[in-house]
Amino acid sequence: MLSSKSLRLNFLLKLTASMAVLLSFFSVILYTYININVETSLRSAMIKQANYLFAKYDNLEEALKKQRTLLRRTLKINARIARAPEAAYRPRHFQQIVRHGHTYLQAYFPYNFQQQRYLILTADITQQKRMEHQVFRSIVLLNILAMGLIILYAFFLSKMLLSPIRFFSQKLERMNENILEPLDLEKIPLEFRPLGRSINQLVARIKSFLLYKKELFVGTAHELKTPLAVIKTRGQVALIKKTKTPEELERVIRENIATVDDMNRIVGSILEFGRAEGAQFEPPVELDLIELLRKKAAEFSLLAEASGKRLRSRLTPEQLPARIQPLLLTQILQNLIQNALRFTPEGGTVRLFSYRKGDNLVVKIRDEGPGIEEGVDLFAPFKRSADSPGAGLGLFLVKSAADALGAEVTLRNRRDGRGAVATFILPLEKNSV
Repeated sequence: MLSSKSLRLNFLLKLTASMAVLLSFFSVILYTYININVETSLRSAMIKQANYLFAKYDNLEEALKKQRTLLRRTLKINARIARAPEAAYRPRHFQQIVRHGHTYLQAYFPYNFQQQRYLILTADITQQKRMEHQVFRSIVLLNILAMGLIILYAFFLSKMLLSPIRFFSQKLERMNENILEPLDLEKIPLEFRPLGRSINQLVARIKSFLLYKKELFVGTAHELKTPLAVIKTRGQVALIKKTKTPEELERVIRENIATVDDMNRIVGSILEFGRAEGAQFEPPVELDLIELLRKKAAEFSLLAEASGKRLRSRLTPEQLPARIQPLLLTQILQNLIQNALRFTPEGGTVRLFSYRKGDNLVVKIRDEGPGIEEGVDLFAPFKRSADSPGAGLGLFLVKSAADALGAEVTLRNRRDGRGAVATFILPLEKNSV
């Protein structure tokens, strides 16, 4: 989970903490290794000295009394035969003694079992211990210096790692509705290119949305201006005529009412589009996509039969749970199926298919109508075929809803030339349960 702290501070703290633990761990291992090696060397040297004494002198006790001073000077040890302070007789063993600020290593070698006596060698290892402490202090000092260098390196490294984020931030800050340029992915490190592609896709969707919005406003003004001009012209003509019969006035009024009805249909379509935009903020819920398709197929089958047409469906798989905004999906299905039924002649058949393809659910709606005009963007607002009775906002609504779901919708003519096919591709990865 991302913390609310600064990403850079988080990185510095975690890197510093991890490196401190790592340095401490290796320092302990190094110091322990040096300590063990020094002590092993000292013990090995004392064992060799003891073996030398046992081999050289037959009466070791008498020899030590006579040559104790010589041994102290040559071998740097103090040798004597005595009983060990412990009550139980033990094999060869060692112990350290601190006395008067000096550290001594005492080695006990069994000499006379009956008398419970040992050859005791004592060596002054103060210098070795001081060297160990010096090594320890050097390691601590090196660790402090290393931590300083690591913090400095982490500071510059974090700055370098955050440079792509600053690049994104600067680019996004400069963007507005008039300047929406995609990011140059070649200037972004490989690890950030998926994010760059996502931002470019979002920018493309925003550009498309703004373009369609402008077309919607311009188209609305155009669609409403024409019937208003017609109403005005009819009224002016009726006023200019000197002979106005009641029948003529009634005809003008009825024609104006029909024109107002057309305008109401346009306004109703715009309101429907506004409600559809509000559906984009609907929270997603868990549902079975195939069950929703079956429900819509059953509803539109009744409408098709009432108009002398047929709706046939073949839906696979049997079940497909997902988290999705159902109102958006319903708007897409309703508009596509309604269009297919509207353009299919009486006695014709509309077919609804669904199948899974990789990580996508593919829904196809095939009609038996006259087909679509090639090269015309039917998803733009107020774009409609010549024989279409609608305002031309249905497919615009479909495209907006599909974009909100991260889906893709296309229209093409059938290969046999007997109608059109609408294809809706929903990515399941973005809408998985």
